Amino acid sequence: MSFKQYTEKINTHLHTLLDDKQGVIYDSMRYSLYAGGKRIRPVLTALCCDALGGDREAALCFGCALEMIHTYSLIHDDLPCMDNDDLRRGKPTNHIVFGEDIAVLAGDSLLNLACESIANAKNIDTATKLQAIQILFTASGADGMIGGQVMDINTEKNPPDEKTLTLLHQKKTGALIKAAASLGAVSANNPHDIFDEYSSSLGLAFQIQDDILDVVSSVEKFGKPINSDEKNQKVTYVTLYGVEGARKKLKEETDKAISAINFLGEKGKALCDFALYLLNRDY
Repeated sequence: MSFKQYTEKINTHLHTLLDDKQGVIYDSMRYSLYAGGKRIRPVLTALCCDALGGDREAALCFGCALEMIHTYSLIHDDLPCMDNDDLRRGKPTNHIVFGEDIAVLAGDSLLNLACESIANAKNIDTATKLQAIQILFTASGADGMIGGQVMDINTEKNPPDEKTLTLLHQKKTGALIKAAASLGAVSANNPHDIFDEYSSSLGLAFQIQDDILDVVSSVEKFGKPINSDEKNQKVTYVTLYGVEGARKKLKEETDKAISAINFLGEKGKALCDFALYLLNRDY
């Protein structure tokens, strides 16, 4: 399938989970979940599943659950007590539209729905569901994404060196990207860590490109405020290396990711193409 076809299937599945729900909390959940986005994480889950000849329906279920967790994290990230952003994906952030109270609860609800959607899925055995839930909630918890967010908050007082910055992003951004690949492997009954090296480099490359785009892109393309890292006095790969140095490191991490899936041969072509797509993205 093409990237567009993967994305269409993901969006269709997400709509089936929320379209028939009524009330302001569901309006708020839909507002952020349906706001667009690249669907990088669920697409990665599907690509890893396909590379191993796995169950596409299981991968779709797991990937969409991950996308809900990612969306909840964005809603909370944008809150005044966190990054205090008023624009996301080219639209006013959730709390601007629905208020801080509903935005917090919408994020909480998406986190819960992620677990519910896996637990209620048909035609997936219980052991596989449990493994998927464990991967998701370990990656998004205090030792993963949330831990990275805490580190990010603390860097405002203690600017990180390169080693600390890399660890921060391995948790804040990388943990969910790594989880996406692990979920694809699990949906194909393979060891969850088979794509660890690939996804670790991919996650770091993704973050480096985000740091670069925050400096060189535009609000129209990027969909959120530009130079926000500088405004918030955050250390990034651009502040450490400069734009050209960051681009060099971006290419190095992309090359590492591609090399890590040589064992797949031709079956890994789509994953190689995906890494190059992320390398060259402009939003």
